[in-house]
Amino acid sequence: MAMVRIPSAWRGLAGRQGEVRVPGATVGEVLEHLGRLHPELGARVLDERGAVRRYVNVFLNDEDIRFLAELATPVADADRLTLIPAMAGG
Repeated sequence: MAMVRIPSAWRGLAGRQGEVRVPGATVGEVLEHLGRLHPELGARVLDERGAVRRYVNVFLNDEDIRFLAELATPVADADRLTLIPAMAGG
């Protein structure tokens, strides 16, 4: 199972956990399973079509999945997914 790192702003949506172990063979499967475990968090990460929302960056072991195979990127048990929401301010 891959480790998913939850940003502090979203930890309340994941039972106050900073990291969650989630099964899946690809990034997409891991994120879908994360959404089943924590539906509110899943809705922040994936849109209704199952695509990563534009304001969320997903990294697999420090590599942006947009430069890999995106949601089809294979995931191993020792891998770490990091979710990073875009911040805005003024």
